[in-house]
Amino acid sequence: MARSLRVDPKYIDKVKSALQRNNYPSQQSLANDSGFSLSTVKSFLNGKPVDYVNFEELSNKLGLDFQAIAYKEPDPQPTNQEASPFITGPPITQPRSFFGREKELKRLFNLLKRYPLQNAAIIGKKRSGKTSLLHYLKNITTTPVEQLRPGQKSDWLPHSETYQWVFVDLQDSRIHSREGILKYILESLNIKVPTPCDLDHFMNVVEENLSFRAVILLDEISVGLERCSELDDTFWESLRSLATNHTRGNLSFILSTPESPIDLAKNTGHSSPFFNIFGYTAYIGAFTEAAARRLIASSPIPFPDEDIEWILTHSQCQPLLLQILCLERLFTLEEGENDDNWREEGLRQIQPFTDLLDKPK
Repeated sequence: MARSLRVDPKYIDKVKSALQRNNYPSQQSLANDSGFSLSTVKSFLNGKPVDYVNFEELSNKLGLDFQAIAYKEPDPQPTNQEASPFITGPPITQPRSFFGREKELKRLFNLLKRYPLQNAAIIGKKRSGKTSLLHYLKNITTTPVEQLRPGQKSDWLPHSETYQWVFVDLQDSRIHSREGILKYILESLNIKVPTPCDLDHFMNVVEENLSFRAVILLDEISVGLERCSELDDTFWESLRSLATNHTRGNLSFILSTPESPIDLAKNTGHSSPFFNIFGYTAYIGAFTEAAARRLIASSPIPFPDEDIEWILTHSQCQPLLLQILCLERLFTLEEGENDDNWREEGLRQIQPFTDLLDKPK
């Protein structure tokens, strides 16, 4: 057990606001009630280390879960596992392996820099990288520099430690019920789950406790609209009301979808109020050639120039196809194969995903 704890920087505003909420007119009054010195209380409220027992007691006085607000050292990266240079199946979750989308990232982060936080939709075909982009938004600003590529931009947001990110995978059947998704969001925000955890109680506790900036990332929202009967119009309209009227500009939604949010709602039989708050849309497709070349150049074994040009031509700079062809070429180089047979295999591997390619005119 650690001998001391400190408040996580992203919860300092929440902890300070709990003074008034718990009828402490000043820091001194909390010190008097708890029996601790004023310097201990000040250290606690400002995110400085205090004794473990004192930290727990002060948290309880303010009605806070001490484990939820305590700073936790990030898990170290595995040292005995080599990261794959090219990823062809699962979404990319480690920022070091993410390339491109600079224009979209700049616009999306600009929406989150100032109050009120604004909402955005990411639109693209299946396998175009929407989920990877959501993960990158969530992770890039808090990933240690030593885990990034040299020169990789991470200072997208001022005071990034004050943001809380919630990634909601609507393909996860455990959150297909209304109670399931509400509990998941509250737990991810470190807000105490009420009993019962229905829509009214959810809105009340978020309104009362969201004193920090929160971004909820809704992945595969089309699945939620098509398959989750409990996520009805009342549910979505309540989220809209919460974001626009009850959280003082602290709440933003960013969703991924294969079509515009309004069209998606219409095509799945839902009303549009929640889906018309997405003022900015990021359309993602092929990489720029510069981003595609940077991805190729990340190979641990450099590719011959003629192979680079072949990969660019046959992938049309589509991220998934680039990853597949690069992985195929890297495999043959690692095996010491220097012929062109890998190209035929590469074309076979990308065949199921050729719907991503532009059709000849």
